[in-house]
Amino acid sequence: MKKSMKKLVCMMLTVVLVFSLAGCGKSSASGKVLNLYVWTEYVPDAVIAAFEKESGIKVNISTFSSNEDMLAKVKSESEGAFDIVQPSDYMVKQLIEQDMLQKIDQTKLTNLSNIGTQYLNPKYDPGNVYSIPYQGGVAAIAVNTAKIKDTITSYDDLFNPKYSNTLVVLDDYRAVIGMTARSMGLSMNETDSTTLGKIQTKLLTLKNNVKLYDSDSPKSALISGDCNLAFCWNAEIALAMEENPDIKIVFPKEGAYTFMDNWCVTKGAKNYDAAMEFINYMLTPEAAKMVMEEFPYLNPNTVAVSQMSADYSSNPAKNVPAEVLNKGEYLDNLSTSVLEKYDQMWTELKK
Repeated sequence: MKKSMKKLVCMMLTVVLVFSLAGCGKSSASGKVLNLYVWTEYVPDAVIAAFEKESGIKVNISTFSSNEDMLAKVKSESEGAFDIVQPSDYMVKQLIEQDMLQKIDQTKLTNLSNIGTQYLNPKYDPGNVYSIPYQGGVAAIAVNTAKIKDTITSYDDLFNPKYSNTLVVLDDYRAVIGMTARSMGLSMNETDSTTLGKIQTKLLTLKNNVKLYDSDSPKSALISGDCNLAFCWNAEIALAMEENPDIKIVFPKEGAYTFMDNWCVTKGAKNYDAAMEFINYMLTPEAAKMVMEEFPYLNPNTVAVSQMSADYSSNPAKNVPAEVLNKGEYLDNLSTSVLEKYDQMWTELKK
């Protein structure tokens, strides 16, 4: 009798367990998957978890540290290996030209109206046919004022030999070469060979000043005190400032490197509808606010920005002022031959 009762109890527990597992987590029930390839430290885990809970879609994330790394990886994988990628402005144009993206179905983006009109219809993708803006900002200068007593005002100041072994800079050749060009009063998108030669000459004078190349978390070197000057993303500086009030942000007088990162769907994406659902979710004020609270970049979701506290909206390191953006310059998609020259310059700098 006891054995029979034990068997009955076991059977009942098994049935309960099966039904419990069936009801746990919509992602298990739906079987839907979404593969993202995004910038490092840019999309909060909490936002992904909230989307998974609401949608029942399992999200797999891979990360990159530069647009060029992303391009190379996507090319090396089979078509559609990633559903969504997160290229910057100029890289969107390059991906379009290489037929690596598919069109966005804006009829599925019921939250697109949350994006300010000033951020739509960009030069690199008129009509936002292939891209939806995510976050942007500038590559600015960070100064530890407790260690650096000079008044820093420009990109050009970073080349001063007195700052030997002091800088952390982005591990990004378009950014660093572009910054060098701006320091000379030139465009970040120079193509003339003679002009590029002059830029390279100055670029190489930066070599001894650079202690660390880091695009993933340059704030770490600032916070630890390993580096007292930086050329990096504005949000990284903002987060460093919260840890150390002696760190200040400087928007270069020459005009800053300006960027906007985007959501794009790859050609051959295996989960197109899930991709549209995810992008639409990221356009909600709730998701955008969660993003800004953890990674405080310029956010084009004007509805969400209006709901943020003064800590974000009145902080120029987080919410970059319009005048800084207007004075800045975006990168262009350059020809392969010119990019090869840029790559050679970068290789020479890092030797």
